Amino acid sequence: MGTGIFLQTTLNGLMIGGVYALVAVGLTLIFGVMKIVNFAQGEFVMLGMYISWMLAHFAGIGPYEGLAISAVIMFLIGYLVFRLLIVRVIGKKDEEFILLTLGLSIFLQNAILMIFSADYLTVTSSMKDSALSFADLTLTLPRIIAFSVALTAVAVLTFLLQKTDTGRAMRACAESREIATVLGINPMRSFTLAFCIGIALAGIAGVLLTPMFYVYPGVGTLFNTTAFVVVVLGGMGSVPGALLGGLIIGIVESLTGSYVSLDLSQLGTFVIFLIVLFFRPSGLFGKRT
Repeated sequence: MGTGIFLQTTLNGLMIGGVYALVAVGLTLIFGVMKIVNFAQGEFVMLGMYISWMLAHFAGIGPYEGLAISAVIMFLIGYLVFRLLIVRVIGKKDEEFILLTLGLSIFLQNAILMIFSADYLTVTSSMKDSALSFADLTLTLPRIIAFSVALTAVAVLTFLLQKTDTGRAMRACAESREIATVLGINPMRSFTLAFCIGIALAGIAGVLLTPMFYVYPGVGTLFNTTAFVVVVLGGMGSVPGALLGGLIIGIVESLTGSYVSLDLSQLGTFVIFLIVLFFRPSGLFGKRT
């Protein structure tokens, strides 16, 4: 394979890596602020894909035109899940939250299976077959849009965390819930916002993926596994680490699928994962505790 194919494969991996990063950033935000791991993050990606499909199928609203609507719906779903379920296990043992989110993952998969069956659905878009070419490289428009929106969302989240009072409050809660309370910060409000934003980011990623992937009840499992690899690779709780980890995993997965085998595309991902953890057990941007 020549240089042109290598560059094309790398570029394709970079584009999809941006979406992986978006899923992982939502997961790492929840962990960073709340110190709990959401094992149902992939299922919220799946919900975002189904919301995009319903908007397209019943209202004629394409995935990109309905992106803001889907994000708001996912934010509200995150709020309901937090108020009805998550709030009951905050401050309790880690095992309780793990079991709760694992149960939520199974429930969401089976609920969608009952409602929509196991059929593979597709979301059409006028831009689905559009592409941009330069030199010998070609990029489909859905990949470009997904990458651009993902980077924009991560940039907005970074600005929120670093430059606003709300973000500072969330970071204070991440450092110490007790000290944040003494300083007059309401930890529960920060936890709620962090969880809702994390779920909304997963939903946005799901919408961006619908022109490129089939929509079916088990699709979230794939992105759940990838998100956890990205988060641990970049460093638990690190937004820049999740972004870099997502881009690395996207590129490695694409190159492995092209040069080794499409069925073994995740093999390279786990090899890189093990190598990085061997030399940096806390991840690329993680801190030793």
